Amino acid sequence: MTDPDDQVTAVRGFNRFYTRKLGMLDQHLVHSPFSLSEARVLYELAHREDAAARDIGIELGLDAGYLSRILQKFEDDGLLARKPLPTDRRQIRLNLTAKGRQAFAKVSRASHDEVAAMLAPLSPEDRIRVTAAMATIERLLEPPAAKPAGFLLRSHRVGDMGWVISRQGRAYAEEYGWDISYEALVAEICAQFIRNYDPAREHCWIAEVEGEPVGSVFLVNGGDGIAKLRLLMVEEKARGLGVGRALVEQCIRTARDNGYKKMTLWTQSILLAARGIYDRAGFERVKEERHHSFGVDLVGETWELDL
Repeated sequence: MTDPDDQVTAVRGFNRFYTRKLGMLDQHLVHSPFSLSEARVLYELAHREDAAARDIGIELGLDAGYLSRILQKFEDDGLLARKPLPTDRRQIRLNLTAKGRQAFAKVSRASHDEVAAMLAPLSPEDRIRVTAAMATIERLLEPPAAKPAGFLLRSHRVGDMGWVISRQGRAYAEEYGWDISYEALVAEICAQFIRNYDPAREHCWIAEVEGEPVGSVFLVNGGDGIAKLRLLMVEEKARGLGVGRALVEQCIRTARDNGYKKMTLWTQSILLAARGIYDRAGFERVKEERHHSFGVDLVGETWELDL
């Protein structure tokens, strides 16, 4: 197809097909109280720290008045908090509340399940073809930006456990509304790791960007040839660099080198980014259980990987 008009027609036709396929013409997303525009704004807020309304409007191409009404609705529903910049109180920054992040997690999960159902009838080979074609479209129409900052992984050292405890406690409190009992759990895990540390079978890695810690993961001996992956965490400012994936892959490689036969981990259904990393690394979800922990209702999940 070499005629430019034919090419434009083909692209427009594909856009109509794909929009219809995903059900995005519905007034509200499946299993969600949000319209498509509201869900897109929710996504931007979930992936930005101290977002500005103007930046979100430019990114999504939304009318300022329409965006303002969406943001006001979010604030009225307790999903959004506004705060002035300390350096210029005339500038307002937007952040999701813990309730807002939980709402986003539900929307994201529903969208994930919808796409998974769409891909399910395809063979593994056809799924690869579809996703490869999508990657090609994205790469050609929007070339990658400048190379992001690099990072390195190093072994833990004195002082790192304190950082892990502090950052885990604060991050999950701010993003998901978990109470201080989670920080106590992390402290117990770190203390046990230090007291029983076996360098031949266990390890902790700290990710750094320009000398600053931005992530961590633990490999712990679970007994009977089973390795446990614990306390994966990546700072919000370092997300998108591949830090989480690198930490998990390092953990898996070391477990294999150390002769473990299986790796297991426990996570929560709302931790969508981490779950995506585990899924791509080959882990399978083998158990889920509802529980009330850290001051909130959660769905705990056990994932396993044969090494």
